[in-house]
Amino acid sequence: MNYNDSRRSFLKQAALATLATATPGLLMAAAKPYTRKIGPNEKVNIAFIGIGNRGGEIAQALYKTGLANVVALCDVDMGAPHTLEVMKMFPNVPRFQDFRQMFDKMGNQIDAVSVGVPDFSHFPITMMAIGLGKHVYVEKPMARTFNEVELMMKAARKNPKVVTQMGNQGHSEANYFQFKAWKDAGIIKDVTAITAHMNSPRRWHGWDPNIKSFPAAEKAPDTLDWNIWQMTTQGHDYNHDFVNGQWRCWFDFGMGALGDWGAHIIDTAHQFLDLGLPYEVDPIKLSGHNNFFYPMSTTLAFKFPKRGNMPALDITWYDGVDNLPPIPEGYGVQGLDPNIPPPSNGPIKPAKLNPGKIIYSKELTFKGGSHGSTLSIIPEEKAKEMAGKLPEVPKSPSNHFENFLKACKGEEQTRSPFAIAGPLSQVFCLGVLAQWTGEKIKFDREKKVITSSKRANELLVGPPPRKGWEQYYKV
Repeated sequence: MNYNDSRRSFLKQAALATLATATPGLLMAAAKPYTRKIGPNEKVNIAFIGIGNRGGEIAQALYKTGLANVVALCDVDMGAPHTLEVMKMFPNVPRFQDFRQMFDKMGNQIDAVSVGVPDFSHFPITMMAIGLGKHVYVEKPMARTFNEVELMMKAARKNPKVVTQMGNQGHSEANYFQFKAWKDAGIIKDVTAITAHMNSPRRWHGWDPNIKSFPAAEKAPDTLDWNIWQMTTQGHDYNHDFVNGQWRCWFDFGMGALGDWGAHIIDTAHQFLDLGLPYEVDPIKLSGHNNFFYPMSTTLAFKFPKRGNMPALDITWYDGVDNLPPIPEGYGVQGLDPNIPPPSNGPIKPAKLNPGKIIYSKELTFKGGSHGSTLSIIPEEKAKEMAGKLPEVPKSPSNHFENFLKACKGEEQTRSPFAIAGPLSQVFCLGVLAQWTGEKIKFDREKKVITSSKRANELLVGPPPRKGWEQYYKV
């Protein structure tokens, strides 16, 4: 599938940016990175960046741990209905619409930040925070482009005192500890295929896929700073279908169903089966494909090579209401994890098949849900046979938010640091490129380049940032 002509000019410029360069940049040049040592009886001084919708839920969850002292609030839409709840919780805490001004005025009072903003906004905020020596909790996926994730990992390595955590909260729940225990005990071994599925309705379902342009400009709400909302992206006129969760629909802003749910479905398999990056991503099905927003349904095949004594493995991703994966005999019934946060546009609607995965190994087949849902062996007869052979699974010592804050205090290590979450996020970035271009992606895992298509390879970097935002891409 060809891109629309309006993108061709910036793709040529994108080659000027390289995967090898990057650091926080000029704004931080005069400020020496400083990471405060937090005493055992002290709380972590945290700033919340993004306090509406999911960002607000993250802020409240971090505060409820009792381990944090809230020192600043930041949101591009202060005063909107979705930000009021958190604002009322902390009426005397300083407020900002621009994270750069917040760091400039309060940098020496901040130990850590939570970044609960749209996918495309994660990168500049995170890069500035790391450059200033601030611990970072950032929602999944880490960033929108492959190169941005690469630079975030590089910045974290360069600042080893900085604690990082990506917000796939299931990484601190039962699924994480069960998968690790079963893998270590040899229950999960010789995995050759994984089916990952998310077949619930998405925000863009029902939109006309024959779209020829972005939606018409509208007047932005008086409470919203539209210029800052756009961050590093190329200029877009305000439209209500770009904000408050709708950004997830668009290739320019979000990561679709894969970026939204992939980190809650394949995260433990990716880590404990040492998958790394795929060598091929094949868009088997793209229903309702266009150049602007995500397909109505997608089937992607990710191919991973043999790793040590582990066989080659394929992950096949299915999304779309009527794009259900094949279900093995004896699958049974799968419930919806009760800990899944509802989207900002209402509760999760029941699907024909709840989000989850099916893991096929040479000897056993497992089914599982998303987030913290545990695996079960299928069919039931095989599960009963294996019951006495299963290892004891340790309980989590802390939830994902406690884990981050305790790591800031030096008491634990984060379970989803950038070193682990980065390659996982890059898997999704490659999948999105296959969705966007409609092309089979052939990827060199060592050089981290796409060998099958020059234009797809340029999209690993993406368009050049807006003027004034270039500094975040230099490490």
